Amino acid sequence: MGQTKRRSVIKLAGSAAAVASTGMAGILATGRTPAYAQTKTVHWLRWVDFVPASDTLMRKELMPQAEKDLGIKINFETVNGNDLQPRTTAAIQSGTGPDLIQAFNNTTYIYGNSVVDLSDLAEDLGKREGGIYKYARSICSDGKMFMSMPWAVIGAMIAYRKSWFDEVGATSFPKTWQEYRDVAKKLKANGHPVGQTLGHTFGDAPTFTYPYLWSWGGKEVEADGKTVAINSKETVESVKFMAGFWKDGCDEGALAWDDTNNNRAFLSQTISATLNGASIYIETLRKPDQYQTEKGTPMNKDILHSPLPAGPAGQYGMHLLQSDMLMKYSKNQDAAKEFLKWIHAEKNFEKWFVSQKGFATPCTAKWEEHKVWTEDPVMAPFKVAARLGQAPGYAGLPNGKAAEALSKYIVTDMYAKAVQGMPAEDAVKWAEGELKKIYSA
Repeated sequence: MGQTKRRSVIKLAGSAAAVASTGMAGILATGRTPAYAQTKTVHWLRWVDFVPASDTLMRKELMPQAEKDLGIKINFETVNGNDLQPRTTAAIQSGTGPDLIQAFNNTTYIYGNSVVDLSDLAEDLGKREGGIYKYARSICSDGKMFMSMPWAVIGAMIAYRKSWFDEVGATSFPKTWQEYRDVAKKLKANGHPVGQTLGHTFGDAPTFTYPYLWSWGGKEVEADGKTVAINSKETVESVKFMAGFWKDGCDEGALAWDDTNNNRAFLSQTISATLNGASIYIETLRKPDQYQTEKGTPMNKDILHSPLPAGPAGQYGMHLLQSDMLMKYSKNQDAAKEFLKWIHAEKNFEKWFVSQKGFATPCTAKWEEHKVWTEDPVMAPFKVAARLGQAPGYAGLPNGKAAEALSKYIVTDMYAKAVQGMPAEDAVKWAEGELKKIYSA
């Protein structure tokens, strides 16, 4: 037994010496690959991108290049966006799962105790690229640590059919909610209603209902982040107006749509407008022969984008912020950090950004000057989405309690209940009760 151990040690030492003295030749002489390359696999979990070309780029070009440059294996996995949060929770509970997991909005705060601090990587990125936007910083950092690495903001704008709006006298997009309601009523009468989900889906529902609430002067909590303030005259008025807007101008079957239903409805020409990222427009660019107007012309020539209308308290936006969390249970933290450095290097990240065609807005100021924004004027409104976005939890911080309220769809459900017939005052009282359960805990 002693001889066996001695021979093994001598053999191992000889192999190590060969590698040290001859480099790759030494590795080949031993007949073994390096232990690092054998064991280090970084598992990255993301959503199925609404721009298919970007996932193709990841799989066929960027991930193979990362493996080659870093000497590690990348397990690139994509799932429906609504499945990310359940997957994250399950992985934390079991103590095993993907090393890097994409997070939406301020769900980062829910998992703050289960992630690795990425401040060094994030701050270095900000220094290189003109600073991280306040919106992205508030969601990815609690002021003590970066709970996730900022990735991009998916700008939420209203995509609309210009010719159909022209037909009802709206030669420019309505500036206020009242104007939008008046136009929507005419559009619906013409068989072209507005399509808007109020369902439990991660993107289009909250990015509509939160800014809508703020535009009327409503808010979840006061600036102290503790006092629930949703039961106000302003909120009640917003709920009453929503019920009328829904009946007058919306596709009433859209109540529980997810983030794909409105895309399909728009592309099949059953709705005239919907709050969305730029994926609808990008799809019509990708398949101009498939997506034609009723007159036989390319639909992409008849689509424009606009921010949400203004309410009595002003105009607001909330955009889907994406970031990547490095999980504490990961046994490949160093390799995962090296990968994050690699993918955020300008030459690598730019390839992904260009493939998005403006669907995603990076989280640092540098990219505002990129040519992608001038190549297609239809995409221009998305340029500053990351600069202007407001985080869930306003007027408080986007902390864990605000994230819990978002994940439970309380604000969205308040409006959904009203459009289904619940009196506005009752819907608001319900929301107040649900928020107090969270903020009083």
